[in-house]
Amino acid sequence: MNFKEIAVFFKFTGQQRTGIFLLFVIIIVLQLVYFYSDFYPPEKAFPEKEEWISLQSEIDSLKLIKYNEKRKVYLYNPNFISDYKGYKLGMSTQEIDRLLAFRKENKYVNFAEEFQQVTKVSDSLLKIISPFFKFPDWIQKKNNFKAEKKEFTHKDDLKKEKIVVLNINEATHEDLIKIYGIGEALSLRILRQREILGNFVSMDQMNEIWGLSPEVVAELNSHFKVILSGSFKKIAINDASLKELSQFSYFRYALSKQIVTYRSMNGNFKNIEDLSKIKGFPVEKAKIISLYLEF
Repeated sequence: MNFKEIAVFFKFTGQQRTGIFLLFVIIIVLQLVYFYSDFYPPEKAFPEKEEWISLQSEIDSLKLIKYNEKRKVYLYNPNFISDYKGYKLGMSTQEIDRLLAFRKENKYVNFAEEFQQVTKVSDSLLKIISPFFKFPDWIQKKNNFKAEKKEFTHKDDLKKEKIVVLNINEATHEDLIKIYGIGEALSLRILRQREILGNFVSMDQMNEIWGLSPEVVAELNSHFKVILSGSFKKIAINDASLKELSQFSYFRYALSKQIVTYRSMNGNFKNIEDLSKIKGFPVEKAKIISLYLEF
């Protein structure tokens, strides 16, 4: 195909040239309209949205204040650290397991250094977490008492104060809180137990009161003794009714019922040994219970 044959395709009549020109004009006009016109529908106004936007700055400021606030750190007793709590504190599983094994033996750590001895935590970790340890008040008093007692023994020229032994059954709240290791709560607990029992019959009963450590019990024994008043009345075990027996602190209703049944079938009890044969009888407390009974 030569040039002349191709040129035939580019020959237009006057009407065709006019049509082509008009087509270009229409294309340009449409492009300008598309470029400058906004075909998006107008946004609808929502009052709730406007109200939310107006409050957004206030919300953001409150969030910022909360973010910048220092977290309140609560004190805790390290004896009751759980697996999760220990993990959050940075303790390893071995350190947590040592603490849990120690607690299973019904033992307690009483100060930060003892916590480190049990768990083997590093000095750096102990320095971080120990300021937030909180031990019971009686432990703090016991530690203070040990320190004071040690200082006292080194003063050879100081005369020992004579201890006046009081009757535990007449002791007041003020008498009890004078003892090292006993605060307001423990004093009220001792008085409440005495009220339930009517009278203490043995200083060994101090071991039954929750919260009294062996050291505090020893202090109580050195300052108090048991003296039963003339008004103290023992329970007639062979004549007491079911109601009277069930009101006794060391007997529950089920045990009282068994005592009455056993008594009616086998006759009177002669001694505490006969009574201890009943199923469910607290044999470990037989000596103390016998002091409340009359055979």
